[in-house]
Amino acid sequence: MAEVTTKLAGQSFGNRLFYGTVRGIVVTICRVYLRLRIVDAHKIPKTGTFILAPSHRSTLDIPVAAATTRRRLMYMGKDSMWKFKPIGSLLTALGSFPVTRGSADLEALKRCIAVLERGDPLVLFPEGTRHRGRIIEPLFDGAAFIAYKTGVPIIPVGIAGSEEIWPPGTKLPRPRKCVAVVGDAIYPKDLHGARASRELMSEFTLELQKSLQAVFDQAFQLLD
Repeated sequence: MAEVTTKLAGQSFGNRLFYGTVRGIVVTICRVYLRLRIVDAHKIPKTGTFILAPSHRSTLDIPVAAATTRRRLMYMGKDSMWKFKPIGSLLTALGSFPVTRGSADLEALKRCIAVLERGDPLVLFPEGTRHRGRIIEPLFDGAAFIAYKTGVPIIPVGIAGSEEIWPPGTKLPRPRKCVAVVGDAIYPKDLHGARASRELMSEFTLELQKSLQAVFDQAFQLLD
């Protein structure tokens, strides 16, 4: 695999302290203002790496994902956000890394793999972009590909209420209830060094879609 030169958030105590401080402030606001409830957060490992795969209905899903664990999570972001150095430095310190929009998907996949190989958990929204409604749309195979490349599990997270709190096109979130349910980890099959076939990755993606739909439904049951 080609070396990935993208600057990632540092492992220093200062970087982690900064992330923890900002995360604590944001999570507190979410819990108080949005009455955020996290269910089964114990299913997220305290050690080791993994892919966190939330449903995606709102920008709010990003801080909600961060609220599920105290561990620092890594996110992808548009590289244009790094053009202004102070903002780019802030995003990097908070665990984001740039990906060029419109570039080959392989570039983004390599950077995600580099994050996991370094030992950091990664957040991927497997639906690819924000959707509406209570049905999990067919997922991209990217998460499955990365899981098989690295051997890490995928943990689905269903987030209910974020679409109503902060729908696309609105400037500020509304004070309403939000529930996030963490599902059981899904592990790629051990292929003993063999390459995963496209069919195998499609099956894994379908398994993830079903699991994500299940926790998404559960989150809405607790919300309603």
